[in-house]
Amino acid sequence: MRPELGDFSSIVCFKALVTGAEEALGEKAAMITLIAAGRNRGKQIAKQLGLLENETSLEGLVPLLQKALGKDGTRLCIVDKIEQAGEAITVYCRETICSAGEPEGSPRKLTFTLGAIQGVLEHVMTKRLRGKQTESVLRGGSHDVVEFEVIG
Repeated sequence: MRPELGDFSSIVCFKALVTGAEEALGEKAAMITLIAAGRNRGKQIAKQLGLLENETSLEGLVPLLQKALGKDGTRLCIVDKIEQAGEAITVYCRETICSAGEPEGSPRKLTFTLGAIQGVLEHVMTKRLRGKQTESVLRGGSHDVVEFEVIG
């Protein structure tokens, strides 16, 4: 995209965007906005990967997301595992952009990262999901863990 600087920006700039949005919109409105932006991006990623609706297993999705979002892709995060129990889907991530640079014990939650994963899952499953973060590397977890439930 950019001939000299390339396709990537710094985590510092991303974090400035997040905190600036929180200051301008308030924490809750910024969170909703960032999750929505992430969902949009996730749906784009699913289409770019050629993922077909209802034809990609969650297990088969892990290596595709590792390539697209991990060190060989956009570097948003590393997806280690996706589990499904009934209608609930649990995604285990690490090195998420949302947690990067945050101090231990920080209340920071995944927003854009959560949304991006949600967008991919919604495209693949053709169902509307609601996600919430259940564990954080900032608060003693080994992963940033997000649980999704089907809402429609």
